[in-house]
Amino acid sequence: MKHASAFAEAPLLPLGQASPVTIDRDEVEIVPAVSTSKSGRHPSYLADHRKRLRHRFLTGGAAAMPDYEILELTLFRAIPRQDVKPLARLLIETFGDLNGVLSAPIARLERVHGVGPAVALELKVMETVTHRMARAKVMQRHVISSWDAVLDYCHTVMAHRDTEQFRVLFLDRKNVLIADEAQGAGTVDHVPVYPREVVKRALELNASALILVHNHPSGDPTPSNEDIAMTRQISDAAGALSISLHDHLIIGRSRELSFKSQGLI
Repeated sequence: MKHASAFAEAPLLPLGQASPVTIDRDEVEIVPAVSTSKSGRHPSYLADHRKRLRHRFLTGGAAAMPDYEILELTLFRAIPRQDVKPLARLLIETFGDLNGVLSAPIARLERVHGVGPAVALELKVMETVTHRMARAKVMQRHVISSWDAVLDYCHTVMAHRDTEQFRVLFLDRKNVLIADEAQGAGTVDHVPVYPREVVKRALELNASALILVHNHPSGDPTPSNEDIAMTRQISDAAGALSISLHDHLIIGRSRELSFKSQGLI
């Protein structure tokens, strides 16, 4: 469904075509000058709105800001001369929440009216920063004592994917997370997993234990018979080499399922 809109992304022009330009004091992207009134001046309400939003964010109001306003702040850089609130609301409406927007594939983002390469780039950069921050909280940490952070990380990187992904968390003898690797990506309801490759990689990393993680794009983390069978195969293969399988987590949209807590391993 097409949505009428007054917003438009600042085009990414070749270097030789970037003149004339204007530059916001706090913007790093150079964009073509755009007039939005007969006098050539930009509406004061737009500048005032951006100023108020930034002020609220910087003075401790971020926690109370809805997703679309946080998204507005991100879009300011890609669309520095127009009202981005309609686009922010449209993106939230399309993908459900901020995490859904950031996790959406570029091809799906660019199908949203008003999203082009510059907006898509800003959103994917923000997603990457979010993932790296979440990952930094768990790497080289004792998994048991930072279990909530591990769950948060898994939800951040996997809960909103539209295809299945299989990851392995590799632990040392002290249950410290030494590596986190995606072992495979699949379709909306299947991902190929090769137990021998999982165990082989554990040996290469000198890992003593594993935690398996994969997502269900449907949102329901209930394990399938294939999930259970695959887990047992990896457990058997790892156990034969004295490598422990601590758990297998299935990540849904709003909750996760632990094989260990369900008595499945």
